Parts: sequence; C-alpha cells; structure tokens
Amino acid sequence: MPDSSLPPELPREPEVLIESPRWSVVKRRADGSVDFISPLPCPYNYGCIPGLGSGDGDPLDVVVLGPRLRRGERLRVPVVGVIGFLDAGEADPKVICSTRPLRPVDRAGLETFFRTYALFKRGLHRVRGRRGGDTRFLGWLAEFTARPA
Repeated sequence: MPDSSLPPELPREPEVLIESPRWSVVKRRADGSVDFISPLPCPYNYGCIPGLGSGDGDPLDVVVLGPRLRRGERLRVPVVGVIGFLDAGEADPKVICSTRPLRPVDRAGLETFFRTYALFKRGLHRVRGRRGGDTRFLGWLAEFTARPA
C-alpha cells in the first residue's frame, strides 16, 4: 500500500467485524456502544478490522460492499481499495472490501458517501466541542482491479 497511514500488515483478505449493517442509522464503536445516530441510513456495511489500529486510535475502519450483513458478524472479505480520510486532523483510512472488483458506480457512490460523511462529522465534532484539524475525504489511496499478489 502506498500510504504510510495504513498498517503494512493489512491482509489481502482480512477478518472484519460488522458494527453497523447496511441501511442502519446507528453508528457503533468496535465495543458495540453507540457512537451516534445518523439522520440518514448508511448504504454500506460498516465495521472494523479488529487488531489493526488507525491514526485516530480506533480499529481500522472497513466498508463491506454487498447485501446487508448482521451486526457482530465476522467474515473474511478481499480488500479491493482504500480511501483516504482525515478525521479531526487524524489519518482515518477506510478499507473497502468486496467479493467482486469495484465498478465505476461503486467508486462514485463511495466518493459521494465519504464526502457527505465528512460534512456530517465536522458538524458532529462542533456539537461535541471537539477541537482539532480538518475532517475530509482525501481520495483513493489504493485500488485493486484484482486481488494483490
């Protein structure tokens, strides 16, 4: 992976933990506690890769494309891309996993989602009184048309 904010030990097919199923409005932390309630449902399965940390101190975030999965489900899914994201000035990359290659519609949807998510997170930081750096979508750090060797 070309970005130093990603752990070099990121597996090609990590075990992921689903924290918030697709279409959920509840964003949970890895420990199961509620982080926030979203005004809009998330169109993706959202979770983490237990044991791998991110720049914000939380487990590395993962989005799993495909049908809705159960909260608490653990599964192995190939990495197809990595999105750069900055959260309150801290590197917070998003690992994208799928059983199929990314399509143009997937890339466009993920970019729109994370640009919108950044706006929401900025507002959430203000409400929570959290001071810090910028929160924004940074673009694609890596994308794999086939599983990396």
